[in-house]
Amino acid sequence: MDNITPNDMTAIVEADRAHVWHHLLPHKPLETNDPRIIVEGKGMRVWDQKGKEHIDGVSGGVWTVNVGYGRVEIADAVRDQLVKMNYFAQSAGSIPGSRFAEKLISKMPGLSRVYYANSGSEANEKAFKMVRQISARQHGGKKHKILFRHRDYHGTTIACLSAGGQEHRNMQYGPFTPGFVSVPHCLEYRAHEQGLAGDDYGVAIANEIEKVILREGPDTIGALCLEPITAGGGVIVPPKGYWERVQEIVEKYDILLHIDEVVCGVGRTGTWFGYQHYGVKPDFVTMAKGVASGYAAISCCVTSEKVFDMFKDDHADPLGYFRDISTFGGCTAGPAAALANMKIIEDEGLLENTIQMGEYMLDQLWALSEKHEVIGEARGKGLFLGAELVKDRKTKEPADEKMVQAVVADCMAQGTIIGATNRSVPGYNNTLCFSPALIATKDDLDQIVASVDEALGRVFG
Repeated sequence: MDNITPNDMTAIVEADRAHVWHHLLPHKPLETNDPRIIVEGKGMRVWDQKGKEHIDGVSGGVWTVNVGYGRVEIADAVRDQLVKMNYFAQSAGSIPGSRFAEKLISKMPGLSRVYYANSGSEANEKAFKMVRQISARQHGGKKHKILFRHRDYHGTTIACLSAGGQEHRNMQYGPFTPGFVSVPHCLEYRAHEQGLAGDDYGVAIANEIEKVILREGPDTIGALCLEPITAGGGVIVPPKGYWERVQEIVEKYDILLHIDEVVCGVGRTGTWFGYQHYGVKPDFVTMAKGVASGYAAISCCVTSEKVFDMFKDDHADPLGYFRDISTFGGCTAGPAAALANMKIIEDEGLLENTIQMGEYMLDQLWALSEKHEVIGEARGKGLFLGAELVKDRKTKEPADEKMVQAVVADCMAQGTIIGATNRSVPGYNNTLCFSPALIATKDDLDQIVASVDEALGRVFG
């Protein structure tokens, strides 16, 4: 907070209160309480306008700052690029755009093309539009439906909400875009509620996707859109056999597979992309948050050459190419930051650290469950973890959302930022969420877990 006086900060807070419309936040309380201003960040920690230090267990609040705060090398890369060439419409190329696309594709065998945009929602919209245009050109418009999974989330636009499996996020924003069809979630912890509990749950719940395809008509289904690991819907790691069966199904019915890596992408789960744990072969992969760790806005819709070939300019069809633009997809700051971000992950061995620290933290959460019966299950992969809270372990009745949010608030008061499913899935907003930066150490994770321990003790007794 260098050169910011107390009077300056008072004015900043008042300007925020008077003029800023915050994301995901009820504003009535801000009439009497100061909005929180995050002023500075370094490594795993941030400081607010009062100078209070917080350890950040969710990488910027929404799973974004994968390599931590204060990375001078990324800031320098962005600054140098902006001075040389800041922007030109993506109808032309750029040096960082070309270099990052090549680097990114080197991490994604089987894929070949990068379409730049500026948010995860927008990247998913691009994939949806591609599916619809393929349907129009290849299938007479019939193969236009897009399947999505209950509890998954794909963005904030109306089309993305139409593909959204979180009812609370959709409420009051309809009517929605037609042609999006839901398939069941794959949370094995709640398999009993689906009548599918058993050792073969992964295959059985994937077979439910096939049932939806047969009900709708295979010749009407253009794509299946899934998160590799469900994020805001409860940190749901797909069960054994699930992804293998999904791959068989999409191949059987000639359905394009769209993997939404907006949260899991670029190291979060210990591989470059979450789908790479499971051996699946996507046609589309969308990504945003961790691509540049929040140092610049960037998202990508990555496709196979097979998909790209469907849009090559055909002079017999003047409307045959992908007639789409993302204005800020032409910004050079994004790919410049993304290149520096990826270099840090490689140079510092952060994928390996993510695997090791993720295993450590998951063990610590399970150890915490021995002390607090309110923890029904701990789950996750890499540094992407959740702890589902329940009223009763035998019945698995979900803990009340207000109590879960009280745990989050208690941790915040201690100086520890964690997340939780919040106004997403009615009755099931009961999972604490953790996604610390990939640079996390055991000491960092111990501090986060200790705060959760104290908060659970106070809130649930």
